[in-house]
Amino acid sequence: MIPPHKKLALDLAQRYTLSRATYLIGKHRLEIFSIANSYELLDELSEEAMKDEVLPYWAEIWPCSFVLAEFIMDDLPMPEKHCLELGAGVGLVSVAAAKAGAHILATDYAPEAMEFIRLNSWQNEVFVKAERMDWRDIRRTDNFDFIFAADVLYERRNLLPVVLAVDKLLRPDGAAYIADPRREIAKDFLALASENNFKVEVYSKPLQTSDRLLNIDIYELKKQP
Repeated sequence: MIPPHKKLALDLAQRYTLSRATYLIGKHRLEIFSIANSYELLDELSEEAMKDEVLPYWAEIWPCSFVLAEFIMDDLPMPEKHCLELGAGVGLVSVAAAKAGAHILATDYAPEAMEFIRLNSWQNEVFVKAERMDWRDIRRTDNFDFIFAADVLYERRNLLPVVLAVDKLLRPDGAAYIADPRREIAKDFLALASENNFKVEVYSKPLQTSDRLLNIDIYELKKQP
């Protein structure tokens, strides 16, 4: 009998052109499946996605994900923490959190992302719960020690929903960590976070890519008493 993760990998390989790569994150090597060329998905967008103007951003691993994943593994006390990732995509950040000992729920608006999150958690021998969620309409009533998001501040319409989602889902003594490549509109996000009674700290981390050095900011949001 074919193991479930191998069966899922074969199924996805029939539907997509897959990329399979190994990344050194902290002290761990993570093997992650993603879409080799996300532009191929544009012609296959559902009517719902077209109406909602949702592009297949989930299919790529964005630079901020590597920085946030390493920050989680190296700088946060993760064992037994209950965590949630917003806009998880293929799940690299959530897999890293699970490797570090967290109980992690990976969420994304794209239903296709759920299969990749499950595959990547199986591939790395960790458990990551995957759930489709719209951060504009949070129905969950539970709260989390840590909330993570990487590269989600790319459209102005996302800024307030992300702040409000964090406000609803974060425990009073918890912290959210939002990684961003210093986009200009991130300043508006920080202003909205402050207006909604969050204390904000900024951690800057360099990331050397194949062709340039990026400076990534990680915004720590904590609720003010």
